[in-house]
Amino acid sequence: MTHKLAVYLDLIRWSRPAGWLLLLWPTLTALWLAAGGFPGWHIALVFGVGTVLMRSAGCCVNDVADADFDKHVQRTANRPVTTGRVSRREALMVGVVLALAAFALVLTTTAATVAWSFAAVAIAVAYPFAKRVVSMPQAVLGVAFSMGIPMAFVVHSTADSVWAQAVQLPAAVWWLLLANWLWVLAYDTVYAMVDRDDDLHIGIQTSAITLGRFDVLAVAGFYVLHLALMGWQLAVWHSAVRLVAWCLGVLMVAYCVWRIRTRARPDCFWVFKHNHWLGAVLFAGVLLDSWL
Repeated sequence: MTHKLAVYLDLIRWSRPAGWLLLLWPTLTALWLAAGGFPGWHIALVFGVGTVLMRSAGCCVNDVADADFDKHVQRTANRPVTTGRVSRREALMVGVVLALAAFALVLTTTAATVAWSFAAVAIAVAYPFAKRVVSMPQAVLGVAFSMGIPMAFVVHSTADSVWAQAVQLPAAVWWLLLANWLWVLAYDTVYAMVDRDDDLHIGIQTSAITLGRFDVLAVAGFYVLHLALMGWQLAVWHSAVRLVAWCLGVLMVAYCVWRIRTRARPDCFWVFKHNHWLGAVLFAGVLLDSWL
C-alpha cells in the first residue's frame, strides 16, 4: 500500500511542486484583486486546494496521452505510466477521483463558478492532445493555466442572475488572463527548449521548435508583455509595495532570459523550475498591499 501511494504521488508530481505553484499564484492574485483584499478562508481554500487537485488530475491525463512519446524523451522516460508502474486505466481513475474532489469543492461556491469549472476541465483535458494538431500547444496550456482568473472574479460577482455572473466580467479579467497567457508562453517555451532534440526526433510540435532560432527573443518578448500588462493591472505606480514587487519581477525576468541565452538544457530546466517565484513575488506585492 505504501509503495502504491508513493507511485501515485510520483504520478501527480508531488515532489515537484513547480507545476501547481505556477497555476496557484496567478489564481490567488486574481482572487485578491476581485475581492479587493482577503477573499475569506472558504474561497481561498477552495481555490487553493482545488488548484492543486486539478493540476494533479491534469498530470494523470497528460501522462496517459503521452505514454508512447514519453519513453523517447530523456526527461520523461521514467514516469509511472511510461514505465508501467501504473496502468493507463489506473492513472485515469486517479485523475477522475482528483477532478471529482476538486469539483466537490467548487460546488460549495456559486452556480456561475460551477459553470465555468466545466470549461476549465474541458480545456485541461484537451491540452495533452494539442501537440498533435497545433504547432504551439503552449498556447492551449496558457488558456488552461489561466482559467482560475475568470473563476476568481465570477465567484465574487454580485450580478442579479447566474448568466450575468458568468458572462458580465470586468475588462480587468481579460487583461489579467492575457498577461498570464503570455507568462505561460514564456516559461513553457523554456520548458520545451529542454526537450527540443527529443521532440524533433519523435515529431512532436512545440513552441520551441516552431520559433526556431528566435526562441530566446520570443521568450523575452512574452516576459516583457506579461510584466507590462501586470504592471498596468496592478496599478504599480500607485502602490509602493506593488511597485517594489514588480521591480523584483523585472530583475528575475532579466536573469531568466540571460540564463537561457545559450539554450543549455540544464539552464533552461532551472529557469522553468524556478519560474513560479515570479508569480509568488507579484502575489506577495498584492497581499502585502492589501494588509497595509
